[in-house]
Amino acid sequence: MKTAFIEAKYKGKIRLSKIKAKKLPEKTGLTASVQFADFLADIKEYLESNGKKVFFEKGDQKYPGQVLGCEQGAAKKISALVDAFLYVGDGRFHPVGISLGTGKDVFIFNPVSNEFRKLDKKDIEAIKMKRKAQLMKFHSSTQIGVIVSVKRGQDRLGDALKLRKRFPDKNFYMVLFDAVDYSQLENFNFVECWVNTACPRIEEDIKVLNIDEIN
Repeated sequence: MKTAFIEAKYKGKIRLSKIKAKKLPEKTGLTASVQFADFLADIKEYLESNGKKVFFEKGDQKYPGQVLGCEQGAAKKISALVDAFLYVGDGRFHPVGISLGTGKDVFIFNPVSNEFRKLDKKDIEAIKMKRKAQLMKFHSSTQIGVIVSVKRGQDRLGDALKLRKRFPDKNFYMVLFDAVDYSQLENFNFVECWVNTACPRIEEDIKVLNIDEIN
């Protein structure tokens, strides 16, 4: 089956004056969802006119500054150069990913509602605490379920098999999905801890440990 990706670009105008430049640090990195990536050059110029040093670069996505919730290459590329990030878009999914991926503060500007705010650190700390708890559970468990996606770009069966070799005293059960169906995990009631090799952000929906968190 062929797949067509259709970009949904924002066609409205951005009111740059609604971006509270004074609240941003001197060195700010710009990121955006694909809908607003075309506006980053204008936003950069506006912030620089307000005395900021602004950076944005192309990561693994199509446009400079573009990020996904589970892929923040554009942010990580400039993380060492900036004190915080300004994410242009709506919701918290992408900015939470940026904060987790870089450890930096993230400000959010929604061009549709003109809302400007700083991402609450409590949201990030809650996820970090959840990760620590799941890691402790993994090390204390012997029956481990591993979520493996067969989607292109998310297939990490090889990493799952390497994990099994690293912990020979544990029993591993590989469960393959196309689209991960959380309800199906209930059928494996003997599993003490789930390890995720698919999209890392599903950790916010269910109690799983991302494979990259295991040390």
